[in-house]
Amino acid sequence: MTHQIKEEDGFKYIEAGQGETLVLLHGLMGELSNWEQVIDRFKDRYHVVVPILPIYELPILTLGVKALSRYLHRFLKYKNFNQVVLVGNSLGGHVGLVFTVAHQEFVKALVLTGSSGLYENAFGGSFPRRESYDYVREKVEFTFYDPATATKELVDDVFATINDRSRVIRILTMAKSAIRHNMAKELSKITIPVSLIWGKNDKVTPPEVAEEFHELLPNSELNWVDKCGHAPMMEHPEIFNNYLEKFLDRILLK
Repeated sequence: MTHQIKEEDGFKYIEAGQGETLVLLHGLMGELSNWEQVIDRFKDRYHVVVPILPIYELPILTLGVKALSRYLHRFLKYKNFNQVVLVGNSLGGHVGLVFTVAHQEFVKALVLTGSSGLYENAFGGSFPRRESYDYVREKVEFTFYDPATATKELVDDVFATINDRSRVIRILTMAKSAIRHNMAKELSKITIPVSLIWGKNDKVTPPEVAEEFHELLPNSELNWVDKCGHAPMMEHPEIFNNYLEKFLDRILLK
């Protein structure tokens, strides 16, 4: 990761550029580096901020999607941000949805890619063979259309994380919270512009999930990325960034 992590008043985040603020929200197993090519593309025109969601720091008894939404609220207030564009992948998209339902006045627009909130084919509540490196590699490869996207560095990071007992308990707690918290009945409340940028071959949140989001979100557009899995901004960053740029031009420059 080429960008320095800032630490202030209990918040950790990356910040680059000036202009309208884009807040990028990572997924459950996501790293800030997942957004590196998005940051590099937009930092010359926008103020790009990537907070680290405190999945491993919040009290486990309160850990869940709503707790992360409350954290995001505290962070935006601390930074004095208003009318931001939230861009969320996987769990990050879910956090963005929960936050937007509660605090739509803070959000100018929302971008979801492989978001949970309706359905996800996750790890299933456990990691039965987490000591097996090959098993973990297969699980990471499952995330992508092209298994080569699951680099050794990425697999190593996931392997280390899920073999840390305190971390794996938190990951499973967080995953169960996301699965339980179905947002189908709340999405009609989100009236701001929403762009769905979705992998056509996503096996974690399959294409029908994107179609349901599109149907339930009253002011949404749906963009497909072919030969792409659960993280378009990693697997096809140029296509993802082109969709994002067109959306931003439409909603911010009109």
